[in-house]
Amino acid sequence: MEPILVENVIKVGMAVLIGGLVGAEREFQDKAAGFRTIILITVGSTLFTIFSLSMDPGFTQTRIAANIVTGIGFLGAGAIVREHGRIGGLTTAATIWLSAALGMGIGAGELVFVSISSIVVLVVLFVFPYIERRIDRIREARSYRIVISSASTQGA
Repeated sequence: MEPILVENVIKVGMAVLIGGLVGAEREFQDKAAGFRTIILITVGSTLFTIFSLSMDPGFTQTRIAANIVTGIGFLGAGAIVREHGRIGGLTTAATIWLSAALGMGIGAGELVFVSISSIVVLVVLFVFPYIERRIDRIREARSYRIVISSASTQGA
C-alpha cells in the first residue's frame, strides 16, 4: 500500500475512535446526536479536510474548511430545541461542532494535538456534570411557607 493511503486510513481510524469516545458519552446521556452521529460527523470532517488538502494546495483548502464549519453549525442548530420554556440541546450542538473540529484536525494531520484536545473534551463531558450539579446545589434557592391555622378546635 502507498504510504499516503496508510496515513489516510490511520486518520479515518482515529476519527472513528475519537468520534466514538465523544459519541459514547452523548449516547450514554440519551441525546439525539449519539454514538453513530458523532462518529459520522468526525469522519466526514476528516474526509473533507483530507480531500481539500489533496485537491488544491491553494485557496480552496480554506474555503472547504470554512464551509465545514458553516454546515456543521447548521446541523448543530437543528439539535437546539425549546421545551417547557427552557432551551435544550446546547451541549449536543456544541459537541457536534466540536467533533467536526476534531475531525478537521485529524484530517490536517494534527494527531497529537487532537488526542490532547479529545482528552480535555472527555473530561468536560464526563467530569464537569458533577461540578455543574454542585454549583446548582449551591445556588439553589428554596422558599418555605409556614401556615398557622387560627381555627379553634372544639374539644370534648
